[in-house]
Amino acid sequence: MSDWLFDLGNSRFKAAPLRDDGQVGAVRVWAHGAERLEQGGAALPDGATAWLASVASPALTAQVVDALAARFARVELIRVEAECAGVRIAYADPARFGVDRFLALLAAHALGGPALVVGVGTALTIDLLDASGRHHGGRIAASPTVMRQALQARAAQLPASGGRYSEFADDTADALASGCDGAAVALVERSLDQGRRLLGTQPVLLLHGGGAPDLLPLLPQAHPQPTLVLDGLAAWTRWARRPRG
Repeated sequence: MSDWLFDLGNSRFKAAPLRDDGQVGAVRVWAHGAERLEQGGAALPDGATAWLASVASPALTAQVVDALAARFARVELIRVEAECAGVRIAYADPARFGVDRFLALLAAHALGGPALVVGVGTALTIDLLDASGRHHGGRIAASPTVMRQALQARAAQLPASGGRYSEFADDTADALASGCDGAAVALVERSLDQGRRLLGTQPVLLLHGGGAPDLLPLLPQAHPQPTLVLDGLAAWTRWARRPRG
């Protein structure tokens, strides 16, 4: 019976087996919701421990915990720690720091060196980590997808998706894609510059999340890390099982 890692986000649900070497196995992705887990559940074996990180609502998280409990001997819901696996969180109240951001920092620290960790999902999250594992705080903004949806909600004639990036677009859909993607890129680039000034060295840009592929062509210095949260979850399990005393 193997252990599995689960990442319940605001729009997607990821799962991967925890390999014998403590690393992440092949990742599976569902659309959001406990019912999606049930539909894909036949693809999951019964297991020993389900390690779950969730930023979803308490109600949906509880549904997923129940669904996992029917298949696994134990379900562990991950909580943010002020200090964990060499990382020290900047928030005075760690419980207010998103567990997805927390796990991404654990994975970034395991890679070594200073890093600017950028998640592109429902929100755009940016966190600065120095080489010693100290978190210097971060930013939260709307992702390009949410920017588009918000504009369309206020002005129905504006398309909520589509278009291509251009520095100076001559079409509304392209202008929207360029403006929203460009706003995210500008915030990342400013954070990179400010991070370099603060740390005295250039942090590596780590990019993850469902919206990351759209920004990669505009951030050629970025290192794509599509499994960063699950990698951090694997790091959490290694920390949780460390010898104590």
